[in-house]
Amino acid sequence: MKTIIFVHGMFQNPKSWGNWMNYFTQRGYNCLAPAWPLHAGEPAELRQNPPAGLGDLELNEVVEAVECVVLEQEAKPIVIGHSVGGLIVQLLANRELIAAGVPIDSVAPNAMVDLDWSFVKNSATIANPLKGNAPIYMDAETFHASFANTLNEAAATAAFEQYATHDSRNVFRDCMGEAGRVDLDLPHVPLLFIAGEKDQIVPPHLNEKNVRGYTDPNSVTALQEFANRSHFICGEPGWEEVAEYVYNWLEAQDLS
Repeated sequence: MKTIIFVHGMFQNPKSWGNWMNYFTQRGYNCLAPAWPLHAGEPAELRQNPPAGLGDLELNEVVEAVECVVLEQEAKPIVIGHSVGGLIVQLLANRELIAAGVPIDSVAPNAMVDLDWSFVKNSATIANPLKGNAPIYMDAETFHASFANTLNEAAATAAFEQYATHDSRNVFRDCMGEAGRVDLDLPHVPLLFIAGEKDQIVPPHLNEKNVRGYTDPNSVTALQEFANRSHFICGEPGWEEVAEYVYNWLEAQDLS
């Protein structure tokens, strides 16, 4: 039985993978969804009582926590990650620790950026150096505008209540630094990048740029864009289509 490890991104926690865990478990996979440090629990409780030290959390701490779960497996697992979790997938692939990876709406490595205004605005808001190590607090209005912009207000509010968390600016800042560097010239395991057409946080152009950065001609690097999907692609209506595409792609790979 193959194992899939699901890695959430910023402003989420393992609860965001519930539907995907059920989907892949029903198809014979052993599924795990570890929490980042300071992200375990009910999102509503985490919003109401942000864990002490949340603003000091760094990307390397998150990667180390996920890497520990990866190394505990008997065989190299498949890792599926969203947003910063997608960058973590790439870092783990670069370290030859996984059998295959699926970065979804992935933060790009090596300080790659996009000139799309929504990307610039959201990145500047999160990384704002004037805020020091204060956590960034997600609210329902911002979640709808930036994270779940393809949903109507009622659906976005419901998704916020169920899934959204606050987070550390330092995690994103680190993604733009040395901790977020990947050697794109190395051979690598199969990687499937998923992009959302309407993503306001990681625009599809940035996913394309990320994929083009990989240079090894003998490694599998695929990209699939889904129309009318936001950064909330793994939870918004139609998530099943995305999961099915990922499932079929994984089944087509030689991961023995």
